[in-house]
Amino acid sequence: MKTVRTVLFAAVLLAAAVAQFFPAIGETSERARIALLIEIEGAIGPATARQVKEGLATAAERNAEVVVLRLNTPGGLATSMREIIADILASPVPVIGYVAPSGGHAASAGTYILYSTHVAAMAPGTNLGAATPVELGSPVPGMPGSSDKDTGSKDDKNPIQPAPTPDTMQMKVTNDAVALIRSLAELHGRNADWGEKAVREAASLSAKAALDAHVIDIMARDVGDLLQATDGRKVDVVGSTRSLATKDLPVETLEPGWLIRLLSVITDPNIAVILMLIGVYGLVFEFMSPGAVAPGVIGGISLLLGLYALNLLPIDYTGLALMLLGIIFLIVEAFYPTVVLGIGGLAAFLLGALMLFKVEAPGYRLSWTIIGIAAALIAGLSLLSGRYLWTARRRPVRTGTQAMLGLPAQILDWSDRAGHVMAQGERWQAQSEESFTAGERAEIASVKDLTLTVRRRRNQTQSSGELP
Repeated sequence: MKTVRTVLFAAVLLAAAVAQFFPAIGETSERARIALLIEIEGAIGPATARQVKEGLATAAERNAEVVVLRLNTPGGLATSMREIIADILASPVPVIGYVAPSGGHAASAGTYILYSTHVAAMAPGTNLGAATPVELGSPVPGMPGSSDKDTGSKDDKNPIQPAPTPDTMQMKVTNDAVALIRSLAELHGRNADWGEKAVREAASLSAKAALDAHVIDIMARDVGDLLQATDGRKVDVVGSTRSLATKDLPVETLEPGWLIRLLSVITDPNIAVILMLIGVYGLVFEFMSPGAVAPGVIGGISLLLGLYALNLLPIDYTGLALMLLGIIFLIVEAFYPTVVLGIGGLAAFLLGALMLFKVEAPGYRLSWTIIGIAAALIAGLSLLSGRYLWTARRRPVRTGTQAMLGLPAQILDWSDRAGHVMAQGERWQAQSEESFTAGERAEIASVKDLTLTVRRRRNQTQSSGELP
């Protein structure tokens, strides 16, 4: 009997487990029939790279059919671009790159990202290209002013001086970018020659021209049209061939979280510099007025956010050190006016700002308007603080022993050359080379420890003994 009950109990548990298991399978299947949309708007930076990484991870967890990566970007940082490309190539979920809406573009870093996707598409009225990596102050190979042409003379008897060659580092960067875009084109069977042209000559194409040149695979009006066009297409995903089933797929947009939104704000170079300034001056004000709390809290948070943002950006640490040195000089100038420190601090700050960022990627340029305003505010605050301190220094002393010199004192009792006096409402021990009588008035000549040295008041007049 016990055996029968045990068997029945086990059967009930098994049935319950199966009942729970099959709905879960159904839900998984339902979740798999979905397309997740990730939107990249504006410059590509650390926040964008994190957004794409988290979006692709979510797509893999939910076993989505495809991810649509909608691009509308002028480009951005090469480091962030390479992170995005690596995540796309490693994604177990196929990624469709889609340049949209009409009027949008995928320039510079956006072109590389589009080349890396499993299916490349564009909306009518969009364009891509201009993928040349530009370093500050360096000529671009293949562009006017570069040395791609033969600069030597055909006449050996009358040689001419060769034109200056492009910077070696710029050549390395350009050749590396060419190798990257060609490898991506070969991986997905796209036009590698035009990709190289986009890098070396900053070439661009419209959506129709890109389709004709086999740079993209599809031209679609919207996401729904795109999913209809990609249905049945075979793509290579992490080494295995997969047939896309995208017809009539529901589309869900993955919105960036609060952390990604915060990163997109603070990684703006201008915001990062402003946060640094707020942080430094907040801490300075806290040290000047201990216990105020608010300047220290705001300054500490701003300084950490600014340093974190600069850590994510390709900065020159010499430039950062010069900016901080300039701020320190200006702060010292405020307390100890010397003029030299003020001028040197302002010069160091401006030079540091000029050197701070290694590249001028789209959306990551330092605004000289911001730098000028910041420099003016720093200099103005230093001058204002210096003037205030100079004025305060010229005022008479109001506290401490120095403030008691010359004040009146009334003799309470006196014996020989010592006694007690009343000064500022307090009873003090006193001494003097002169003799006094009780009720007489004197003035304080010096203070040593808790003993006053008094002397007879100058131009003393007869009085009732009350202090004036």
